[in-house]
Amino acid sequence: MSRRRLLGTVGAAGATGLLIGAAGGAGFASSEDGGGAGAGSGGSPALASVGSTEVMFHGKHQAGITTPLQARGHLVAFDLAPGAGRKEAAALLRRWSATAKALMAGKPSTGDTGIALDAGPSSLTVTFGFGRTFFDRTGLTARRPGQLDPLPAFSSDALDPKRSEGDLWVQIGADDALVAFHALRALQKDADGAARVRWQMNGFNRSAGATARPMTARNLMGQVDGTNNPKPADTDFDRRIFVPQSAQDAQGSQGFQEWMAGGSYAVVRRIRMLLDDWEKLSLDKQEKVIGRRKADGAPLTGGSETTPLDLNKIGPDGRTVIPDNAHSRISAPEQNGGAAMLRRPFSFHDGIAADGTPDAGLLFVCWQADPLRGFVPVQRKLDRGDALSPFVRHEASGLFAVPGGAAEGEYVGQRLLES
Repeated sequence: MSRRRLLGTVGAAGATGLLIGAAGGAGFASSEDGGGAGAGSGGSPALASVGSTEVMFHGKHQAGITTPLQARGHLVAFDLAPGAGRKEAAALLRRWSATAKALMAGKPSTGDTGIALDAGPSSLTVTFGFGRTFFDRTGLTARRPGQLDPLPAFSSDALDPKRSEGDLWVQIGADDALVAFHALRALQKDADGAARVRWQMNGFNRSAGATARPMTARNLMGQVDGTNNPKPADTDFDRRIFVPQSAQDAQGSQGFQEWMAGGSYAVVRRIRMLLDDWEKLSLDKQEKVIGRRKADGAPLTGGSETTPLDLNKIGPDGRTVIPDNAHSRISAPEQNGGAAMLRRPFSFHDGIAADGTPDAGLLFVCWQADPLRGFVPVQRKLDRGDALSPFVRHEASGLFAVPGGAAEGEYVGQRLLES
């Protein structure tokens, strides 16, 4: 029996909910995003639009990359169990794909726990990736992309190796906390005997419908976060975010791997925000650190949130209005040879640390066709003089190859594991 009781149509309120926080992710719904269909049976009431929204499992790309931001998220890395190899990994990905497909459609999985018994799909997405060490454990080192070379060290790093990297990576997102936890629990049970959890992190975003109109999400510093993200409507979006479909199209990229066609690379960073220090700054100083107005995300040079930065504008004091070390200036694509990445983060709060400060910040997830052309050059530049650096600390890191979406009848990663 399906636990879906979907709306026949998603009205204006539902459409608005779909776009809440979208600019922090991709800014637009994509072909991954399906609409709720069907009506409640047996006289039971229809689900609200938030619960009824379904994202399709099968497709050219995996879900959870261009899907609009969800209210709840879990990031979890697994290491293959001792003795497990390619055969066991293939069986695990087959189980995981079957579970993800069922849960994303609002159906129970094998051995379902009933945690989300009364909920609809709630925009659930499950995304799978492979870490560098996965290829060693499975005897597939010849198939490992060059884009998985280790990230360089950065001065702001204070990385905990126990919470970094991993053989396998799973990203879970949903607009309901129980639906997200249900998927996390189901996938963990599926992994029993084949892989063990290496680390797990929990995140959140603003809930759909929490604002009067669709708006870009804010982070825990109160800043609008995701304004300058690439958008699927951009003519070069696919080239920047997804691996090309053929070696010919991938000219200039090192070591094209056919099994990664249509995939992307995820850089994952747990970034602790030193909120006590940040909140001591005046509003004026905070805005100069970022280079944007806090109220609406507009550049300090004027306009609205989407107005381009005027990096050459000089103020009455003879200095650039957007300071030379402002975060928005240093990270702007035009300042980095066009380097761009699709940021799709979650905020986190893991309680109060022993020193009394909040253990809170950003689970930074960014997507790109090549991290050596996306994340790395931008982070190197930020590392050399970003005004935001004194207020953040990178505490964990991971880089994962996320293959393209599974076709009907396939499981995620099949083209790698069975080739």
